Amino acid sequence: MSIQERDKKHIWHPLTQHKTSKDSIGIVKAKGALLWDEHGNEYIDGIASWYTAMYGHCNERITSKVTHQMLQLDQVVFTGFTHEPAVELSEKLMKILPKNQQKIFFNDNGSTAVEAGIKMALQYHFNRGDKRNTLIAFENGFHGDTFGAMSVSGLSVYNGPFEDFFLNVERIPTPTKENLSEVLSRLKVLISENNCAAFVYEPLVQGAAGMKFHNAEGLNEILKVCDQNKVITIADEVMTGFGKTGEHFASNYISVKPDIMCLSKSLTAGIAAMSITSCSQKIFDAFLDDEISKGFFHAHTYSANPLTCAAAIAGIDLLTSEEIQRDIKRIEFQHKRFKEKMMRHPKVASTRTLGVIFALDLNVEMERYGDLRNTLFTHFMKQGVFLRPLGNTVYILPPFVITDEQLEKIYHSIEEVLLLI
Repeated sequence: MSIQERDKKHIWHPLTQHKTSKDSIGIVKAKGALLWDEHGNEYIDGIASWYTAMYGHCNERITSKVTHQMLQLDQVVFTGFTHEPAVELSEKLMKILPKNQQKIFFNDNGSTAVEAGIKMALQYHFNRGDKRNTLIAFENGFHGDTFGAMSVSGLSVYNGPFEDFFLNVERIPTPTKENLSEVLSRLKVLISENNCAAFVYEPLVQGAAGMKFHNAEGLNEILKVCDQNKVITIADEVMTGFGKTGEHFASNYISVKPDIMCLSKSLTAGIAAMSITSCSQKIFDAFLDDEISKGFFHAHTYSANPLTCAAAIAGIDLLTSEEIQRDIKRIEFQHKRFKEKMMRHPKVASTRTLGVIFALDLNVEMERYGDLRNTLFTHFMKQGVFLRPLGNTVYILPPFVITDEQLEKIYHSIEEVLLLI
C-alpha cells in the first residue's frame, strides 16, 4: 500500500477540507531545491517548503552539524539549565539582529513566537502599573493560529469560528504614499481612545495575504507614533526574516527598530521546529523584580532544543557566507527580469519583487481555495513545479540554492498557466 493510501486512514492535514480535497502526495526524498514523490516524480520546491529550507533540503553543512550535536546532547530542560548551542546561537543572532535587540526567548514555532511577543508586551505594561488591553494590527495580516496570534490576524478564512474569543484588536490599513496621512490620523485616534499595549505587524510584506508589499517610509512613521505613545512594537519576521527580502531582516529597511521581534521558519533551515522572540533591554528590564510573579512565566517543553539550535547556528553561518549572499543577489536579478516581462502581460494585474520574493496577481477574480486555484496548483505540479497560489496571487520564494535553470522552469510554468485563465 502506498504512503498516500496509508495516510488517509488516520492523518488530519492542515489547511485541508478533507471532504473535497485530493489525496496528499507522498514525498520520499528531498535535496537542494528538489522534492521526489513515491512514484519517482520530481518537483522544484518553489516556496522552500513554506519558506523554511532556504539553504536547500538536506544541506550537508546543516545535517552534519545536527548529527554531531545529536551524539553529544539531544535534549535538556531549559529552565535552570543552559547549553553551548543555545549560547552560541544567541551570540550569532546578536551579530545580525537590529542593534536594539538584546535578549532572546525560545519558543516552538511562528505562532508561539508571536504569542510570546504579545504576552511580553501586555505584561510589560502590567509590571509597570499601566494595565493596557488593546492591540493594534494591520488589516489582512496573518500571524499564526494560536489565540493571541489569531486575534491580531485579519484573514477571516482562518479565524471565523473563533472571533468571539479574541483579544481586543483595532486595525489600520497598510501604509502607501497615497494613504499615509489618513493611516496616521486613524492610528492617533485609536491610541487616544484605547489603552493600546502593542502594535503587531509584518514588516514590508504580508505573506499569507498574497505577498502584499507596503511602504517602508510609511511604516517608519507608524512606528514613530507608537514609540511616542509608549505602544510596544512587535515585528513578525517569521516569514521575512533571514535574507528573504534581500536584507537579513525586513526591519533593516526601516530606521525605527521594533521593541520585539518574532523569528521562525528558516531560523532552523528547514530541519525542525523552533522559534525565537527577541526583545530590547527595555522590555527585559521591566520583568526584573523581587516579586517572582513579575517574571515571564511562559515556557515550552522543547525550548532551545540543542538539535534545533545546532541547525540554526549552521543556517546563520550559511546566511552570512559570501556564497549565499551572491545567490540572493542572483535570484533577485532573475526575479526583476521576469517581473519586467510579466508586467506587460494582459492577464497579469500587477507584479512585485523584493529580495528572493516574487509575486504576481492574475487579472481574474478567484476564491482563495476555489476550483480555479486548484486548477493552477495541479498545472504546476504536472509541470514538476511546487507552487501554492494564494487566491489570484502566484508567488515564488525559492531556496537560495536554486539554480538558474530551475528558476527558468518555474517562470516558464507560470507563463504557461496564463493560458489556462
